[in-house]
Amino acid sequence: MSQPLYLRVAEELRLRISRGTYPVGTPLPSEAQFCEEFGASRGTVRQALGTLRHEGMIGGGQGKQPVVRTPALGQPFETFMSFTAWARQLGRVPGQRTIEVARRGADAVTADVLGLDPGKPVVEVLRQRTMDGEPALLERSSFVEPVGRLLFDWDPDSGSIYAYLSRQGVDLRRARHTIDAVAADETDAELLDVPVGSPLLRERRCARDSHGTPLESADDRYRPDRVTFTIDNERPAPNGAGADFRILKETSS
Repeated sequence: MSQPLYLRVAEELRLRISRGTYPVGTPLPSEAQFCEEFGASRGTVRQALGTLRHEGMIGGGQGKQPVVRTPALGQPFETFMSFTAWARQLGRVPGQRTIEVARRGADAVTADVLGLDPGKPVVEVLRQRTMDGEPALLERSSFVEPVGRLLFDWDPDSGSIYAYLSRQGVDLRRARHTIDAVAADETDAELLDVPVGSPLLRERRCARDSHGTPLESADDRYRPDRVTFTIDNERPAPNGAGADFRILKETSS
């Protein structure tokens, strides 16, 4: 079944914003222009604009002309949707270049995250990820050996590691994400095409199975001109239910 027209319009406008067709700070064309271009009703166009407004990509509304706020594209952290699946869903072209897959002893930090003794074998992966051919992030992952050894029988340049591991029966069920900023080291600088010392957004992650056993320790570093992080939350309900937090990863080019 095809998507509703308003979602297809929203997707097209989203892509135009992310690619700079409509630069940040500039107003969008009028609703009437979009109605004519897409053969859509004014209500359909308003639904599409409302979707982008909810995502934070545009401002305005209530009689004010929509203005581009950010070229960001959001990916929910609360799911295990892979970078590859997310990019394709948005109509973008994901890519990856594997720099290394190696079995070596866990350092002290990785061992602590994975609950292992230092020096215990893990499988480390270093990959450059791209969006529409441009470097977007650098993935550093360390998997416990029983999981990581599966990667030696697979081409990590072919797509999503999580999707492949899931097909092999690996129970990647939950994760904790820690977000901070770091300076680009020489490897980051070379693979993300930024100067050494440039600020990068970092997402550290511990992925676990349904029993809470750690399976992966990750350190993903993003170009800040192409990635932002947004947190949506709400106040606790009157009945005392806890606040709901959603973290979105957003990428632009």
